[in-house]
Amino acid sequence: MTELPRIHPDDYCDEDLPRLAQPWWQTLPGNFHALPDHFLADNDTRWRIDYTASIDTLARTGLASMAGAAALPATLNISRQREERALVDFYRPFLQEEDPNTFFSRPTQTANIERIPVAPYHFQPEDGDAHTLRFRSPFEPKNPALRDRYLGHRRNRTAWAQHWRHHGEPRPTLIMIHGFVADPYWLNTRWLALPWFYKQGFDVLLYTLPFHGRRKGRFAPFSGAEFFSQGMALLNETFAHAIHDLRLFMDYLREQGTPAMGATGISLGGYTTGLLAALEDDLAFAIPNVPLVSIMDLMQSWFPINLQVGLLKKVYGTDLQGLREVTALHSPLTWPCKVPQAGRMIIGGAGDRFAPPKHSHLLHQHWGNCDLHWFPGNHLLHLDQGLYLKAMRDFMKAALGEKSVAARG
Repeated sequence: MTELPRIHPDDYCDEDLPRLAQPWWQTLPGNFHALPDHFLADNDTRWRIDYTASIDTLARTGLASMAGAAALPATLNISRQREERALVDFYRPFLQEEDPNTFFSRPTQTANIERIPVAPYHFQPEDGDAHTLRFRSPFEPKNPALRDRYLGHRRNRTAWAQHWRHHGEPRPTLIMIHGFVADPYWLNTRWLALPWFYKQGFDVLLYTLPFHGRRKGRFAPFSGAEFFSQGMALLNETFAHAIHDLRLFMDYLREQGTPAMGATGISLGGYTTGLLAALEDDLAFAIPNVPLVSIMDLMQSWFPINLQVGLLKKVYGTDLQGLREVTALHSPLTWPCKVPQAGRMIIGGAGDRFAPPKHSHLLHQHWGNCDLHWFPGNHLLHLDQGLYLKAMRDFMKAALGEKSVAARG
């Protein structure tokens, strides 16, 4: 007998939440971050939601303190403030384009990808091989005024991924994109049960975002610290870089003969998955997991980094709508999704207080009320995970159709 999820998609109470309208950065209420997230649930499920939500709030405060401290020096730099206003103006015309690929340009150069056997403590498939992939990224910032500053992060100019491949004919590939500061391969291997997906017949690629892991600067206080701490102009280029290098890995998978590929990602990785789904024509599926959709609205809900939002308004000489617009270029809400409706799915945590359910709710609207699976846990603790993993597997195979794979073992 199939076990059913504790929370049905219709159990989310959205009466007080807005209907998405474009441009979303102007029409979303100013108090969106404070709007409630409520679910219809029995007492046992309600306890699980409330308990995990309280844990999330404590953990979120620690991460917000780290991220806020990393960003504060650049925010307080008076000369950098004047420069930032001019830099972000460069990106405004791209928001008026119909095609986001005008900014997120496809790579014009190929990559010489090096394959290195993974360390013994990483996942070692019995019926395949696992390699670390790397290449020197040919990415250059769109904004010429940022070229030298961005490319000065030399370690960030090498792209990294881990690839698990079955022996024999190439299989459909699941691309996994990690969350903010959560880049270790071993962590994501266990967090999303990736060996289980491999045993279901999928090849797997774990992608490392810019400024994370081996791409982190030598003097950065923690992995990912430079991702958000260098201003909104450079953040736009960071997302462009993330997509650029990921596309080169996808080209590599195509050259290796993969019959199809799809993407999933956790948190910031879910946000990036949503962006990728607006750019790539041939993704069979896109499954953001506990995604955020508006960086500025997320900041407003994270103490103590929410205290810096007022300072950012002064730096950029604008209000909340203006700050949203500055970051809208890479939001999944800004662009139409190119993945077929049958390939869109969202995983959301009812007790998530890092990326609250209202973010998944907005993306769900934007994606045409696509498949949505709620679990009664938070951002870090995915209760009933087995249910959504099986739902993902079945969904992915259905989206692949004739290119589907058979479970093994």
